[in-house]
This record gives sequence, structure tokens and C-alpha cells, in this order.
Amino acid sequence: MNIVVEFFVVTFKVLWAFVLAAVRWLVRPKEKSVAGQVCLITGAGSGLGRLFALEFARRRALLVLWDINTQSNEETAGMVRHIYRDLEAADAAALQAGNGEEEILPHCNLQVFTYTCDVGKRENVYLTAERVRKEVGEVSVLVNNAGVVSGHHLLECPDELIERTMMVNCHAHFWTTKAFLPTMLEINHGHIVTVASSLGLFSTAGVEDYCASKFGVVGFHESLSHELKAAEKDGIKTTLVCPYLVDTGMFRGCRIRKEIEPFLPPLKPDYCVKQAMKAILTDQPMICTPRLMYIVTFMKSILPFEAVVCMYRFLGADKCMYPFIAQRKQATNNNEAKNGI
Repeated sequence: MNIVVEFFVVTFKVLWAFVLAAVRWLVRPKEKSVAGQVCLITGAGSGLGRLFALEFARRRALLVLWDINTQSNEETAGMVRHIYRDLEAADAAALQAGNGEEEILPHCNLQVFTYTCDVGKRENVYLTAERVRKEVGEVSVLVNNAGVVSGHHLLECPDELIERTMMVNCHAHFWTTKAFLPTMLEINHGHIVTVASSLGLFSTAGVEDYCASKFGVVGFHESLSHELKAAEKDGIKTTLVCPYLVDTGMFRGCRIRKEIEPFLPPLKPDYCVKQAMKAILTDQPMICTPRLMYIVTFMKSILPFEAVVCMYRFLGADKCMYPFIAQRKQATNNNEAKNGI
């Protein structure tokens, strides 16, 4: 095709993409079904991972829960089984009432499997993934959610904690994707969800290792998405989740300017996950919560660095992590004193 003609075709496609995006904004697409599909969630023992598990359970997915903490992972599984029992009771009541128009999945098909796995260790991921394939089946939805934070200034952070943050928050996405993507490619079906952070789009002081890991995983996700498009594997969807500060306790103590905080409070975990689920189930490529994060990311990209610094200082975002780091340091000192170190 002549390059001039192709340029106009590409221009039309770009403009059409804007039109489609506007339509999606005004008319919400129908959510797809994940009933009966195997959904694997890392870091499922607490926080957002647990909430993702409950949301997928309500939609009748077969769940595979990974966490390094066996007890908390089993607690999540117990909550999932309770949801499954409620679904079974609702199905039985619907059948008894003669409302059989809608498809009802038998309760025996709704199962949850738990695995203790340290996603920061490559071989542990590959071995556990092989167990999942043998005991459960192939994974259709992969939710890479596990994450850690060291809570130290760079020069005070032990190298081991920096490496741990990078391994869990970034490298683990490589290992889990390499484990489950081949089958998705064979059948051209699947969904890979990357739970990152707004700190993977813009940064702040005092959490260099965390920001680096989240920037890294955002880059990984975007490159993977382009690779799937280049391979014309349109049946495999990807969703990047970048929430603002979520009130899970992970960053307890983090504060922005008190006059601004009422307008930009920490996100409620339930709200964050429900927004992410809407994006996942409508095959939305990316979701930033709240929407203000889109504007912040755009402004960071076009403004001079000194202008960004001025904005950070006005919002109190330049040192927002310092109270959190101080609390972590105090807690560490208290533990050391308690243990007689």
C-alpha cells in the first residue's frame, strides 16, 4: 500500500479508536462470563488478592489461590467455599421454583484449590504451576496480584529487601506468565491481569525499590500486550490495574497534605477491586482508580520536572511516604527490643 494512503488509513483508525472509547464511556459493554473457567490469583491470602478471589467466586469461576502464608490462604478459601454454598442453595431454590431458563452450574463444578507458593522464587513458581496443571487444569485467567514493600529509605534498606521487592513485585510476573501463557497461545484464549500501582506511572520519595518494581511490571505488561497484538492473538486479553493508595494497611501512615486529603483519600479496597473487576470483565486494557490518576500521569509526561516538583510539594506528595517509613522503622525497633536484639 502506498505510504500516503496508509497514513490516512492509520489516521482514520486512530480517530475511530477515540470514537469507540467514547462509546464505551457512555454505554458500558456487557460483562463477559468467567463461569467454569480456572482463575489463578497470587497473593490471595489477604488484601486485594482475597477480594479478587471473592469477586471471581461470585461469578462462578474455579479458583486457584496462591500465597506464601498457608493459614491466611486457607481462610480465603473458606470464604470462597461459603460463597459457593450460597450459590448452590440459590440454584437449588431456582430449580425447585421451576426457574430453569438460565444455565445453572452444578455445585460440584465450583471448587477452590490452595497452594503455598513464594512467587519471588522462580523454581517454586514453576513447580507449583506444574502441580496446578496436573491437579486442576489449564489456567484461563491469571491475576498477578502479590506484592510487598520494604518501607525503608534507599540508603537504609538492606540489599536483601530490595532484591525481595523486585522479585515479588516484578520478576514473579515473568515466571507466572511463562508458566501459563503457552497454553493460552495454543488455544488463543485467556486473560492476564497485572495489579500494579499508580506508583508504576509516577513516583514519590522514599520508596525507590517499590516504584522501580512497579514501573518495571508496567513496562512488562505493556510489552506483553504489544507482543500478543503483534502475534494476532486477539483471544488473549490483558488488563493493567493501577490504583491510587489503597487502604489495606500496606502503606499505613502515608499522608498527603491535610487540606487535600478529603478530596483524595485512600481508596476503599472493596471499591478498588469492584472497579478492577468491571475493567477485567469488559476486556478494558487499563484501569486507573480514581480517574484523576490519568490526568496526573498525563501532566507528569508533559510538564517540566521542576513544575512537577512544585505540584508534588503543593499536594504534600513529595514526602507522603515519610510517616509510613517512620512507623515501619519504629515497629522494627520495637520488635528488636522485644526480642532482646
